Amino acid sequence: MSSVHVHPLPDDALLRRYRDNGAYTDCYALDVPRSVTRAQYVEAFYTTWVFKLERAILAAIVSKPSTDAQAAQLARGEREDVSAWEAEAREADQLLMRDFRQRTCSWLMCRSLQDGGTRLYFGSAVVPETDRHSGEKRMGFVFKALLGFHKLYSRILLRAAASKLAR
Repeated sequence: MSSVHVHPLPDDALLRRYRDNGAYTDCYALDVPRSVTRAQYVEAFYTTWVFKLERAILAAIVSKPSTDAQAAQLARGEREDVSAWEAEAREADQLLMRDFRQRTCSWLMCRSLQDGGTRLYFGSAVVPETDRHSGEKRMGFVFKALLGFHKLYSRILLRAAASKLAR
């Protein structure tokens, strides 16, 4: 399995709509040596030990509990939400999720590689706040303060999903 690296956002990425509208976006990728479907990737991602911690925190803080069974249903297209996240758009190889406050998005995509492996992508969008006095869009202090942690956490989430898929 390769290492997680920053990757340019693919031209057809569902996350592009946020980047094109001025949101912060990022994209990480990792190659795994086996074929992986979007459903397998989504289920693995939302049921890793790392994301289970996030789900527990969200259940406690914003009363949005979820289960592994619900994550599996989301992956199969049988439900539209898990924890504080709701599906905004789906394609055969990708899923775009938006948080219930509509301030952040998570995006997962998988692409087949010529060697039979799969490239897993994970990205995020953070929608800028609009200053109520000037009308200017800007990222707030909290975003700037947590950006380093966010980048590390994104890599950990992607690595955890890939490790789960490798088992």
